[in-house]
Amino acid sequence: MASPRHRSSATPLACAYALLVLYASLYPFTGWRWPPGQTLATLAILPRTNWLLSFDITSNLLGYLPLGVLVMLALRRSGVRAGPATLLAVALPAALSYATELLQHCVPGRVPAVEDWLMNTAGALGGALLALLLHALGVVDVWHALRSRWFVRDSAGALALLALWPVGLLFPAPVPLGLGQVGERLREWLASGLAGVPWAAAVEVLLATPPVAAPLRPLTEALIVALGLLAPCMVAYAVMPAGWRRVAIAVGALALGLGGMTLSTVLNFGPGHAGGWLAPSTLPGLGLGLLLALLAAALPRHVVAGAGLVALTGLVVGVAQAPADPYFAQSLQAWEQGRFVRFHGLAQWVGWLWPYAAMAWLFSRLGGRRDPGRP
Repeated sequence: MASPRHRSSATPLACAYALLVLYASLYPFTGWRWPPGQTLATLAILPRTNWLLSFDITSNLLGYLPLGVLVMLALRRSGVRAGPATLLAVALPAALSYATELLQHCVPGRVPAVEDWLMNTAGALGGALLALLLHALGVVDVWHALRSRWFVRDSAGALALLALWPVGLLFPAPVPLGLGQVGERLREWLASGLAGVPWAAAVEVLLATPPVAAPLRPLTEALIVALGLLAPCMVAYAVMPAGWRRVAIAVGALALGLGGMTLSTVLNFGPGHAGGWLAPSTLPGLGLGLLLALLAAALPRHVVAGAGLVALTGLVVGVAQAPADPYFAQSLQAWEQGRFVRFHGLAQWVGWLWPYAAMAWLFSRLGGRRDPGRP
């Protein structure tokens, strides 16, 4: 009996990217109103602006190019022929772009434009053609063969999480590799949503602003950094057989972590501060994380899933205790009010939710059926 095909990791990545595009296109989510004197028929015709900046053109093109690539790869992996797949890989992002441009009529501070829609569609077309080129050059086949040697069949979710992890690192974090600090924002949203509600006093303890936390001790910060590096390694190990490939993954995670945090610092403070994220406890934390990942390389996959849940729980609990220093607050302001607003939603939501998505996925592996012939 023929073994089942690998599920494509491009499918969950395309869905996640589409949701993040929606967030970035419709941010901020306050003050929405129907344009006075307008009907749906008049709003359906997108206006021309004739004053697009080069930054707008570049961001609109590049923002939809990955979506075109991912949709095209997902369709081709599902068996759709090249012609129909190309049409769908352009039409689906174009429809998403048109819907967001239409909704931007109601978003204060956002200006819908037919030029934006054209640039987004062109970006999706470029992504679809790039995916076709990758297929023609055999790059996709090489990846599929490599995936078959390195990972088990049911690895699409893990590969999607691993692809998103370095993206989450680009959003400013209070501790290096410290993803998952979403508690304060949830508290703010809950307080805003319950403002004026009579029974809101019953949850005022949850809504109250917590006292300023004391700075983390160096040992605690180093442990958070170690868990931040160990977490993606455990996700990868859960879909890999024990052996030298896990060691290569651990070293690769360290390289990606270093690169992601350095790029985040460069985006926030400029190239002259590329190493500013390296605190005295960072390098010991990275060393500890790498050591723990190497020690875990020999564990069976069902044990890895449980250990990964413990590591991720420790990570989110530790990050929740981290105070926001002035540099962290300054970088957040730059992302939320400056030119990063279009990229803001992508990295922000990945950085906030990645540990929780990884925990949910690892939990699903605990009761899953193990692949025959795989440890």
